[in-house]
Amino acid sequence: MKLNTKSIAQILTIIPMSLFSIATFAQSENLVQNGSFESLSGKARKLGAIEVATGWSSPTGVRADLFTPIAKVDDIGTPANIYGSEEPKDGQNYAGIVAYSYNDKMPRTYLMTKLNAPMKKGMTYCVSFNVALSELSKYAVAEIGAHASKKAFGTDEKSSIIDKTHIKHQRGKVFNAMYGWDLICGSYVAEGGEKFITIGNFTNNKDIDAEKSKKPADVRGNQIIAAYYYIDDVSVTLLNDGEDCDCGTGEASIKEYSNTVYAKTVQLTDKMTIEQKVAAQTIYFGFGKSLIQPAGNTSMELILNIMKENPNTMLEIQGHADENEISEGAKNSVFADMDEKRIKKVKEFFIEKGIPENRIKTTTMADSSPNSEISDMDTDDLKMAKNQRVTFVLTKY
Repeated sequence: MKLNTKSIAQILTIIPMSLFSIATFAQSENLVQNGSFESLSGKARKLGAIEVATGWSSPTGVRADLFTPIAKVDDIGTPANIYGSEEPKDGQNYAGIVAYSYNDKMPRTYLMTKLNAPMKKGMTYCVSFNVALSELSKYAVAEIGAHASKKAFGTDEKSSIIDKTHIKHQRGKVFNAMYGWDLICGSYVAEGGEKFITIGNFTNNKDIDAEKSKKPADVRGNQIIAAYYYIDDVSVTLLNDGEDCDCGTGEASIKEYSNTVYAKTVQLTDKMTIEQKVAAQTIYFGFGKSLIQPAGNTSMELILNIMKENPNTMLEIQGHADENEISEGAKNSVFADMDEKRIKKVKEFFIEKGIPENRIKTTTMADSSPNSEISDMDTDDLKMAKNQRVTFVLTKY
């Protein structure tokens, strides 16, 4: 039988290319298995419960904190908690650490996780995570970073870990912003065999120039003599040859906009129809966010009860975005399609509560229908906040 050498050559060419594609895909995967602290192995009931987050621990005698609304404990909730309020960067949970305190009166805490695979010698990795200073912090520092190691740190002492900071902010900035998230990101060339990533402050206090922070006027509570930071969205990925660690696209350009979440009190009367009661409900969101606030949960519970009592009804969920979110979303996918992302969160609630999917209709509105409640007297922040919303229409079959 005569072989077609051209066909064989084509096959041999295709196979390596396919393998290369698969390898490239695998290399881009996050080696941190639970980078946003969403997977939990138990219930967090108090501060210091970081080990409830799957794969995470603290390597010293004082444990880092896990914040989650699932706990239903005010001290460790999101977005509001004992140290301030911050909407998660990703998902609904985040962690928290003490990065510095005056004369070490509050021991530092650290986050540590084992990577899904050890680092390879000479290979370059992109390491990134996000930080946000809590409102009740009296100090802010620049010395927050990540350390890669072959062995896990481990001590029962309430002591600081003084070691090399492998990943830190390129400009050495002080992380003093109390609203929104700062990205810490950089490239790391592996020595080989590193299995653990630890996040915290690895610098001696004598070498730290801490900056004092002023408590916002609208924040209640006493400041702590520390720089306390929320941590979220941790990532370690292997870079291909010639590939750079892109530390620019993750910067929260959201900082240019407001963190205001609009809220209003809705008065319902017995004279209102069920359609009017549902139409009166609106869920408001932060800029670039799909996290549902407590007021939103109250509205959804009300609508849920109406739908259960009236099985011949259908609910239309309308998602809206502000024009600034759309503009930002064109540059950064994190902020893209906020109307659709908000609808998804709301729809999930009703599906989980037993409402059949065929009774739910969804409509993405983008910025096509500005909130009719916007007034010329409103500030730009308030106008944006009023547009970042989900509205409802109830109809009967």
